[in-house]
Amino acid sequence: MKPIKIGLLGLGTVGTGVVRIVQGHQEDLFSQTGSGIEIARILVQNKSKERSISVDSAKLTEDYRDIVDNPDIDIVVEVMGGIEPAKTYMLEALARGKHVVTANKDLMALHGAEILAKANESGCDVLYEASVAGGIPIIRTLVEGFSSDRITKIMGIVNGTTNYILTKMSQEGADYAEVLKEAQQLGYAEADPTSDVEGLDAARKMTILGTLGFKVNVALDDVSVKGISQVSKEDILYGKQLGYEVKLLGIAERQDDSISISVQPTMVKKSHPLASVNGVFNAVYVYGEAVGETMFYGPGAGELPTATSVVADLVAVVKNIKLGVGGRRAFVPYKEKKLRTDEQMSAKYFILLHVEDKAGVLARITQVFAEHEVSLESVLQHPNAANPKAEIIIITHDANQASMKQVLKAFESLDVINAIKSVYRVEG
Repeated sequence: MKPIKIGLLGLGTVGTGVVRIVQGHQEDLFSQTGSGIEIARILVQNKSKERSISVDSAKLTEDYRDIVDNPDIDIVVEVMGGIEPAKTYMLEALARGKHVVTANKDLMALHGAEILAKANESGCDVLYEASVAGGIPIIRTLVEGFSSDRITKIMGIVNGTTNYILTKMSQEGADYAEVLKEAQQLGYAEADPTSDVEGLDAARKMTILGTLGFKVNVALDDVSVKGISQVSKEDILYGKQLGYEVKLLGIAERQDDSISISVQPTMVKKSHPLASVNGVFNAVYVYGEAVGETMFYGPGAGELPTATSVVADLVAVVKNIKLGVGGRRAFVPYKEKKLRTDEQMSAKYFILLHVEDKAGVLARITQVFAEHEVSLESVLQHPNAANPKAEIIIITHDANQASMKQVLKAFESLDVINAIKSVYRVEG
């Protein structure tokens, strides 16, 4: 029986993991698919470069056409990353009737609709499990495991770099800048960490999860994004004293037929499972109308965890080819997109204010909340030797976002408030 032949675009960290798993698990892969799987060609930038894995040099090529134009190759696995030339290579592969497996979150977040439409037109599969949360099978779970349910909320830690930084700040009382530097030295953060720490990486992943979970075509611009670069060790300390951990959460919610998606530092109640997800691990919490609450936890990156998701997609494509159903299960969003307004979005909020230390200040602050119909859960005043002014911590009950914006705007012109130091959403 002729083996299914694979063309691999990229032999970096994830590509190396894919080769390791495919070469080392041949018996298991044959057992699952009834077919041999052979990596026939591998696109690299430099054929003579030394590598951490033994690969037949005859399989290496520096010309992508040796893969996308090769009639013997059935499936193209893209693990190059970036938008171009990966997008061009994938579209050309689909145009030639080749199925595609990718780990490219940036590409699927920004151009997923175009790629899936091309796959539909060409009768090909495009699977991208590894694009979100590394080794956690969250995409397959949303598409297949929740196919009989209606998802109302997806909330998760989907960026390991920021979770590592916030964990170290919480456990060691360290400053953001020093932990970021350590994360860069360990290889968890890039030399330019902007994509991670400003929430852009998480936003791309939430674009994908929101599209799949709510079956609408979510664009990256639909995601409200705030990163962790302004989170201070004082914020984390005060949160801990009140029973919260600070986590960068992606939150996608659906109410009736309208949705909202955001990425933001959030105060998570310590009793909530997400509060105990530490280090570079990821976790995604899914609420379904029928099933209730479920959580999926595991490594969010790394050579073998991510490669495991890639190869799982590879197995699924091979099974579809063998069954003659390749390209018939392409996911195409079919619901109309309606974004929730500020008036429709509500949450609890944590607010830290620096105020004048004199009588009547608290009364003026609570009056502003009352004027905008925001009720308060708790109000605390904390002495801080480093701050000659008074510090007031307020946690609200559920308040709509429009009212909260009006409250904060009023605070900016209130003479007894020196600074609105921090504002965080509260979950759990």
